[in-house]
Amino acid sequence: MSKKSKGILFIIISAFCFALMNLFVRLSGDLPPMQKSFFRNFVALLFATIVLLRSEQKFQFNRENLPQLIARATLGTIGILCNYYAVDHLVLSDASMLNKLSPFFAIIVSYFYLKEKVTPFQATAVVVAFIGALCIIKPGFSSLTTGPALIGALGGLGAGAAYTMVRSLSLRGERGPFIVFFFSAFSCLVCLPYLLFAYHPMTWTQLILLLLAGLSAAGGQFAITAAYSNAPAREISVFDYSQIIFAALLGFLFLQQIPDFLSVIGYIIICGTSIAMFFYNQKH
Repeated sequence: MSKKSKGILFIIISAFCFALMNLFVRLSGDLPPMQKSFFRNFVALLFATIVLLRSEQKFQFNRENLPQLIARATLGTIGILCNYYAVDHLVLSDASMLNKLSPFFAIIVSYFYLKEKVTPFQATAVVVAFIGALCIIKPGFSSLTTGPALIGALGGLGAGAAYTMVRSLSLRGERGPFIVFFFSAFSCLVCLPYLLFAYHPMTWTQLILLLLAGLSAAGGQFAITAAYSNAPAREISVFDYSQIIFAALLGFLFLQQIPDFLSVIGYIIICGTSIAMFFYNQKH
């Protein structure tokens, strides 16, 4: 497979994993975002540690990449915490819309930070996919003036910028598992003080659901790191919108949620755009 095809495959896998993660987080009930965030990243940290221990280089990394590693971890942690805060304080459709701004921000940040060119076709494809996402989640635009919505938008920016840092680190030769390890360890350390002083008791069911959410997040994190390591954001980020389709299927199967007509239109737009982007990449 070409690097572009691998990037597309990995980002679709990551979209499914993150949709699964959101399902488990939703089923876990009313818990603080910090607590959910800790478990989300703790499982990913365990997986990354095991992978690194089995590698020849173990925990070695290029010290010149440390500033970018810290930037990736900081931006990723901000993205997670802001997203969970938005989910807790906004209607779910608004929070989902703001979170789905991350691929759009990834292309913008990549353009300015990595100087990666964006063709008119690729830019149009992202905009069309973004319109498809609007059809599905139908946000209330009036809420964009509120504090929580601005925090949710900051989360989308943080995630998009973090993915750009992943791409940059990969171009500088940093290993994907170490990037995941560094980010997960950093995020856990940020959330740990909250857990020590404001821990909310959980049932065994809630604990298992959060561990499953962490397992899904680990899969998504490894997959998306591999995706942006293989291809630039402008070529693959549009496929991240497939997470909405996976979320709709999981919502129907486990939460008995049935999409309306506008949502179906959105699915068609996103699938059509993804197929068009795939053939464009193959041709060029």
